[in-house]
Amino acid sequence: MDESRFDIGMRVRREVLGDAHVQRAQARQTSFDADFQHFITEVAWGTLWARPNLDRRTRSMITIAILAALGRTEELDLHLRASRNTGLAPHEIAEALLHVAVYAGVPAANTAFALAKAALAQPPADAVPEPTD
Repeated sequence: MDESRFDIGMRVRREVLGDAHVQRAQARQTSFDADFQHFITEVAWGTLWARPNLDRRTRSMITIAILAALGRTEELDLHLRASRNTGLAPHEIAEALLHVAVYAGVPAANTAFALAKAALAQPPADAVPEPTD
């Protein structure tokens, strides 16, 4: 039997964000947000992140740049920490954030650099902080 998009998404989500993060998210899930959590797992992780045309390192860099440009700091922090699992090097994150400075603005990049310095200074761990996802 073929693996469902949800099952693929759960596998990719665990590989990128870590088991501890996914377990915490599942433990906090209620009937109110269960459909949303299923949607995120199936669409973001099982469809987008599972596509073969970009590697996870590249997807991670794109995600970090977009979140920084939009000022989505909680999700940005999550993906900065997860970058250890995707093979993205700190100097590559800095390069992506320089692009953010030019194309989205210095204040967005300034905030993102501060978050990145804090996130990358912490010791690697399976546990990453818990935003919505």
